[in-house]
Amino acid sequence: MRVDIYYRDEAKGKHSYLAVPEGKPIPEEATNTDWHPEASHVEVDDGLDDLSRYHIVHPLEQIGAKGYAITSISAQL
Repeated sequence: MRVDIYYRDEAKGKHSYLAVPEGKPIPEEATNTDWHPEASHVEVDDGLDDLSRYHIVHPLEQIGAKGYAITSISAQL
């Protein structure tokens, strides 16, 4: 699966990342924050289900459940 990645600034200079299926809009429940484009057409390996570069764990599982995947608070950069 290919996804588009967005980022937002957090407290103390940290960042969170959001992954949505390529070409899809950010789901309504996640649009209440200013997300900025980070990367497009990012490939998620179906066998690995990991976007460690963006600190998103199990992105395919998250996208299947809620339509997007997001950095865990504990993994914010």
